[in-house]
Amino acid sequence: MKVLIVGGTSFVGRAIAFAALGADHDVTVINRGETETDLPESVTRLVGDRQSDLSALDGLNFDVTVDAIAYRPHDVEVLHAALGERGGHHIQISSISAYEDPKTIGATEETATLWSEAPTAPDAPITAESYGPLKAACEKAAVELFGDQLTIVRPTYVIGSHDATMRFPYWVQRIARGGNIAVAGPRDNALQFIDARDLGEFVVKLANDTTLGAFHVAGPFPAPTFFGVMEQIAEQIAPSDTKLVEVSPRHVSSHHLDSRFPLWSGSQNETVMDIDPAKAIGAGLTLRDLSESVEDVQAWWNDRDWPSWWLTREQEAMLVRTNTR
Repeated sequence: MKVLIVGGTSFVGRAIAFAALGADHDVTVINRGETETDLPESVTRLVGDRQSDLSALDGLNFDVTVDAIAYRPHDVEVLHAALGERGGHHIQISSISAYEDPKTIGATEETATLWSEAPTAPDAPITAESYGPLKAACEKAAVELFGDQLTIVRPTYVIGSHDATMRFPYWVQRIARGGNIAVAGPRDNALQFIDARDLGEFVVKLANDTTLGAFHVAGPFPAPTFFGVMEQIAEQIAPSDTKLVEVSPRHVSSHHLDSRFPLWSGSQNETVMDIDPAKAIGAGLTLRDLSESVEDVQAWWNDRDWPSWWLTREQEAMLVRTNTR
């Protein structure tokens, strides 16, 4: 099968590319050519930018196209204009952020509601507030343009190695250091996740079976708590002197350190972080144990520098010392 991945070199796209290669498919990726990649030479690499020029796709045909990097409906429209019907089965990688927060836990693809309004400008800014509505708008554009051959995949937080956002790696590396570890509360907030490798393998399964429809890809279910996930990681890799310290969300916010706690949903529990993946599991999704994702990140991290946007030792010590939860 000839597979085109729009993106394909970074994290999610990379995981899909490796899964397709593992299934012996003929893989082509198209991107701006700016991201370093460890894809093997057998992958065909095309350079293109849907904001300016996708002519590299002229005259090419594929059995399946996986769009891993559509952030605005304009992106979907431009790709369709470049490929038309030559892209074959179209798989759109969206996000559970495309949903409004469901009223109850355990929402399904049939009961959750997509955001109804989004910015319409082709260059609309992507912010924490606009990301979800824009993803929903991308889905609606894909339905209109690829509807009879469309699959939509809505992952939750994707975890594992090669994560450019460095969200999950923060917790693995911080917990591996030990000591007093600040964990933003409330401790019972839900947290679902999906290993990039599981996501990649599921996308390839959908492609192999030409499975149409929408699937949210999240687990485990029922969701563990944010604090509980950190406890699981600590049990696996933390030194003996480790103590997880729940810090009140008000305390975190008062010091303007909200963004330093990746994967944290904030002061209120989000029901979108506790959705039912039964439909995806029925279609072939498998969920590996959290411990495998931790091991994957540890093996990949090696001796990388501590990113500047992570919580510093000084900031963390201050939060723990002054915490009055």
